Amino acid sequence: MAVSTKFFHPVVEGTYSYDFHEFLSLLGIGFVILHVVVLMLDKYLAFNLLQILIPFVDTYRPLWVGIGIIGFYLFLLVTVTFYLKRYIGSQAFRSIHMLSLVGYVGATFHGLFAGTDSALPVTKLLYIGTSLVVVFLTVYWIVVGIMTKQEKARAEALAARAKRQPQRLRPNQR
Repeated sequence: MAVSTKFFHPVVEGTYSYDFHEFLSLLGIGFVILHVVVLMLDKYLAFNLLQILIPFVDTYRPLWVGIGIIGFYLFLLVTVTFYLKRYIGSQAFRSIHMLSLVGYVGATFHGLFAGTDSALPVTKLLYIGTSLVVVFLTVYWIVVGIMTKQEKARAEALAARAKRQPQRLRPNQR
C-alpha cells in the first residue's frame, strides 16, 4: 500500500521502495519457513509435515493454526504472482495482491491466538503496532484511490464540456 500510494515518495525514490517491498516479502517467507522448521524440531509441541501443510488437522488450536497456514499460502501466492505479473496481467496481479491483507489478518490472528508468547507485553506491542500501521495505510490507500477517481472524473467532465463548446475565435485569429 505504501508503494502503490507513493506514501514514502518524497523521502524514498520509487525503485528503492519497490525493491524494499520485494525484499520484505521474501524475508517474510523465509521467516515462515524458519518457523516451520523450528516447529518440526520442537519436542514439547511436536508437529509433523502434514499438520504444518494442511489447515485445521492439528489438535493444538486447530482453528488458529489453520488460519495461519492459509495466511501463509496467501502470502506465498501474492509473492509468486509478483514474478508472474507480466504473464497474468496487471489487473489479475492487483486482485491477487489484495489477498495480502487477508493473509496479514490471518497471520496476526494466528500469532495472537495460537502463539505461545502472545501474552508477553512486547508481543502485544508488536501486534498492536503493526496492526495500526496496516490500518492507517489501508485507510490512506482507500482515500487516495477515491480522490484519484474523483480527480479523473472531474478532468474527464471538463474535457467533455470543452469538446461540446464551440471554439470561439479571437478577432486576430479570423
